Amino acid sequence: MASLVSHEWLLRYLHDENTRILDCRFWLGDPAKGAAVYQEDHIPGAVYMDLERDLSGPVGEHGGRHPLPSAEQAADVFGRVGIDETVTVVAYDDQDGAMAARCWWLLRYFGHAHAYVLDGNYREWKKKGHPVTNVVPAVASRPFRPRPDRSWLATVEDVRAVVRDRSAVLIDSREWKRYAGLEEPIDRRAGRIPGAVHRFWKDGMTEGGYWKSAVEQAARFADFDRGQPLIVYCGSGVTACPNVLALHEAGYHNVRLYVGSFSDWISYPDHPIETGDPSSDA
Repeated sequence: MASLVSHEWLLRYLHDENTRILDCRFWLGDPAKGAAVYQEDHIPGAVYMDLERDLSGPVGEHGGRHPLPSAEQAADVFGRVGIDETVTVVAYDDQDGAMAARCWWLLRYFGHAHAYVLDGNYREWKKKGHPVTNVVPAVASRPFRPRPDRSWLATVEDVRAVVRDRSAVLIDSREWKRYAGLEEPIDRRAGRIPGAVHRFWKDGMTEGGYWKSAVEQAARFADFDRGQPLIVYCGSGVTACPNVLALHEAGYHNVRLYVGSFSDWISYPDHPIETGDPSSDA
């Protein structure tokens, strides 16, 4: 598969100097936990990527809860962990691929073609008896040269246009209750971007953080034409990333992430919001 590698593949390349492993474990309710568990043990050679410090830009009035990092920030973050254009990157987490997929998306957006997500989470890696360590590797920096690829990104202006003219399909990746506006545990307003359809990101996963097959992913999105423009969002541009990856695995390539997502959308007071079950409209 184009964006996933197996545990067995990683074992073969574990000590390859041109393979960089990124530990992306992060708990939204406990931001310090990821770095702490990384210090306890991790895959040998892995370096830690913090969702909020490394994989997001500074929070402002707009941009959402996990804004897009600047090219300068990306150059610093990925360069200091030894990533250049020759390096194959494998990201993993214990959050069913959400944090690892965010890292994968950022690398792809910034022009790094050799970025992958580990198929199966860290708990599965340990359960299989694969090697772990508490040694933090010394990694020499390399020049990471960002080359932003606009085809991976949807801006708030793009989404406004889609709400206006339905020129693309908006896919909401959050759980149903948040999509329908029945509850909102994080953001200050409940509901969805008008016209969005629902595809819960976890429906692309199986137990242990393994990804469903390309055929199974295609079945999730079978009502979308492969040439149709798709824009994927969630609450803050993190759990939408597994849906972006799943769509790519299923053969959809006209797929963009609205990185600010719903938390950015509602930062503009004049933006409309929908609630309820759209299938009940008649």
